[in-house]
Amino acid sequence: MHNTTKVAKWEIKRNMKNKSYLIGLFLTPAIFLFFFMMPSIFGGSDEEEAASTTVFVNDQLGVYEQMEQTAEQSGFDWELQQTDVEESDVNAALEDEENTAYVFVDESSLENGVVPVYTSNEMDQFFTNQVQALAAPIQAMKLEELGLSDEEMAVVSSGVVFEETTAGDMEASESGESTDTGMAADNLMERIVPGAFAMAIMLSIVLTGMAIFQSASQEKKDKIAEIILSSLTPGELMQGKIVGYFVLGLIQVVVLTVFILPVLVWQIDVPILEYLFVPELLLLIAIAILGYLLFASIFVGIGATMSDVSTAGNFQGMVMMLPFLPAIFIGPVISDPSGFVAQLGTYIPFTSPGVLLLRLSLLEEWPWMEILIAIAILVVSVWVFMKLAGKIFKTGILMYGKNATPGEIWKWIRA
Repeated sequence: MHNTTKVAKWEIKRNMKNKSYLIGLFLTPAIFLFFFMMPSIFGGSDEEEAASTTVFVNDQLGVYEQMEQTAEQSGFDWELQQTDVEESDVNAALEDEENTAYVFVDESSLENGVVPVYTSNEMDQFFTNQVQALAAPIQAMKLEELGLSDEEMAVVSSGVVFEETTAGDMEASESGESTDTGMAADNLMERIVPGAFAMAIMLSIVLTGMAIFQSASQEKKDKIAEIILSSLTPGELMQGKIVGYFVLGLIQVVVLTVFILPVLVWQIDVPILEYLFVPELLLLIAIAILGYLLFASIFVGIGATMSDVSTAGNFQGMVMMLPFLPAIFIGPVISDPSGFVAQLGTYIPFTSPGVLLLRLSLLEEWPWMEILIAIAILVVSVWVFMKLAGKIFKTGILMYGKNATPGEIWKWIRA
């Protein structure tokens, strides 16, 4: 274990002094932030003016002036107007409109605490949250009319909710379809945020771990493997490389998080931190780490069979593509996260980490039995491939002159 730690520290120090690694370490978040901020950087004032929202209020309670004052104090880019349009005619009124909403305030708003809000299909993404500010005048009227008895206080404490319906939702409702867009979107974000973070961790450490491929091959090319192996065993060298590049991958994750997460929290009107730090995140990260260990064991073993990275054969090149196999399951998993293809991808070791993380980001109820089976398959696969990689590494690291063929690698495994 001591020698494994020494190898890991040596790999970390060597890469932290490497200019290419350091440039990539900070260039990755810089590129992401550039493309993320590009619309706001190059967006003109004309586009901002075009985003102004027209809000028509059908007021039957006499609270329009208070609602208008609330909107002005909140600093919303709204144009508030009164209207006589009935709720039954709102679909025709919203036809071909953009950034337009109709709010209907009547006696049922006081009784039920629900204010219907109908919006056009093209709408400001922040309007749903902003319109909740208009609840204050209606709640004040509740207090004024109901007084402060226990029963009436219970009614007031229930609050007022603005229930939004887009023009597209109304058309779907007329054809017999029903949607609950707001709640579904919130629930989806609660699952997607931790899932996306776990995927980012897995991609970062796996892509960094792919450098193991080059590291083992480079040591063979420079003919320093014999010197290294004179003071430690091949197994210790292999394990040290896996641990070292795992830490380097985590460093990449920390840098990405430090630079990107604050910008996302600032720019996106979603409680990212609240959705991110949930108990389920630990399981998702564990799946990501198992995925890294699986691919790292394969990379370090196959890397030892190559005399030079530039002369890698088709077999070695195909091995490098293994982490990207889950991409073929993206379409079927998104369309049906519980379908046969999604389940199949969950149980295949090479696709299991990516497919499982994607499924858990989409499913409302997690299939715990499938999760436990998939994790068991991953754990067994990691153990098996570590053993196989150890046999390949032991022989391949000392072989010079040519890349090993699949037949030769099979002989080493059977030996």
